[in-house]
Amino acid sequence: MAKENLFLCMGSACHQLGVYEVLPKLQMLIQTHKLEDILELKGSFCLETCSHGIVMKFKGQHFLNISSQNIEEKFTQEILPVIKAKLSHV
Repeated sequence: MAKENLFLCMGSACHQLGVYEVLPKLQMLIQTHKLEDILELKGSFCLETCSHGIVMKFKGQHFLNISSQNIEEKFTQEILPVIKAKLSHV
């Protein structure tokens, strides 16, 4: 099965907001939830939602206002359920 892409915005605004502090925490969460075989984490140029903080995108759905302080909560409560729901329909 091909991996699905999970995009993390690495654009200028997200860089200024600390995306490089989010990245290692996100990598750890993917490992913790054993998603390495089904998800490919990819850096992305601007996802064009700069006024909403650091942004991630999975299968067309954006996740906004991510920070190094809330990435664990956002991942487990918002992003992970969407990943599981969308991949269960594949």
